[in-house]
Amino acid sequence: MALRAASPPCAAGRCLPSSPPPRVGGRQFFRPLPPAAPAPLRKSAGSLLDPRASMLSVCTKAISNSDGTPGTSDSPHVVCFGELLIDFVPTVSGVSLADAPAFKKAPGGAPANVAVGIARLGGSAAFIGKVGDDEFGYMLSDMLKENNVNNQGLLFDTHARTALAFVTLRSDGEREFMFYRNPSADMLLEEKELDLDLIRKAKIFHHGSISLITEPCKTAHIAASKAAKDAGVLISYDPNLRLPLWTSADDARDGILSIWDTADLIKVSAEEISFLTNGEDPYDDSVVKKLIHPNTKLLLVTEGPDGCRYYSKEFSGKVGGLKVTAVDTTGAGDAFVAGILSQLAADFSLLQDEARLREALKFANVCGALTVTERGAIPALPTRQQVADALTNVVA
Repeated sequence: MALRAASPPCAAGRCLPSSPPPRVGGRQFFRPLPPAAPAPLRKSAGSLLDPRASMLSVCTKAISNSDGTPGTSDSPHVVCFGELLIDFVPTVSGVSLADAPAFKKAPGGAPANVAVGIARLGGSAAFIGKVGDDEFGYMLSDMLKENNVNNQGLLFDTHARTALAFVTLRSDGEREFMFYRNPSADMLLEEKELDLDLIRKAKIFHHGSISLITEPCKTAHIAASKAAKDAGVLISYDPNLRLPLWTSADDARDGILSIWDTADLIKVSAEEISFLTNGEDPYDDSVVKKLIHPNTKLLLVTEGPDGCRYYSKEFSGKVGGLKVTAVDTTGAGDAFVAGILSQLAADFSLLQDEARLREALKFANVCGALTVTERGAIPALPTRQQVADALTNVVA
């Protein structure tokens, strides 16, 4: 696999790929970039093999976010693994993709959303994945740095483009997706390219299921999760069901459940519970408890504006949500995950203290609610101050 990391913006301007990328899967989604002089090879967005990179700082030191909270640290507390892509969201709701008059370009991808969400809340996060050696890939790398997310585990691939997702918005803000992954760069991450040291030093490793769909990323995903588990890192799992990406519903169910019992914390939606249990009632506690395995420390079920339910071996309950007018629900679940992981990374003892866990979940619910009030996932993720301001309106 040919691999190089494109140089980020520098004094001489943005460095483009040295040659137009080949067609992938019979398609080429963008006009080829103009030829440019070959750039020095670099392993990743965070490496310093390019002499010009000394002018560029990857945000791994403690800094201040826009709301005054601390930024990332030398060893990120939460490492998020998976896809980073571009969402194209219609500028109006309630129309099909064909009828949409225009689209808003927004960075996305569930694990990346979580990483940025944690950083926005003042936490410490890193992202591991792969994007194309193209302008969208550069944009996404820059976006991570601008949001104080450690991007040393982000790689650029010259053989495939950055993934795209076109999102239709119903009048109620709910979504349907059309993906362009044929393959996309995130699907081509290999085990040998993983930054295992970054993973082993984390407190929490967060991942989803999309990177389990195809090789070589599936093997890389399993290896990354195993490295985290072996190092005693808490494993967080959000299946993030996207049926159109799987070959069949059965394959999706089997794939999602294949790593279920390795997770310490699992977040699912009511829809995903119904899917995973072959149509059983997701609001029946006895059904939900079937998904609790011996290693489960906490199972969370999100219910949109109604808040969430929580289940552990010691206690269970429900925490109310914040009622808002939904514009775009993209990223709401990821914002919720960012909210709870930012709290857990600071204090794992929340898992044994129901009263404090409920407060943390109230915080996470507000994170999700605020995210649906704007279009696009990452642009809408809230700061800690925004969450604090909204908490007074949450139902207990």
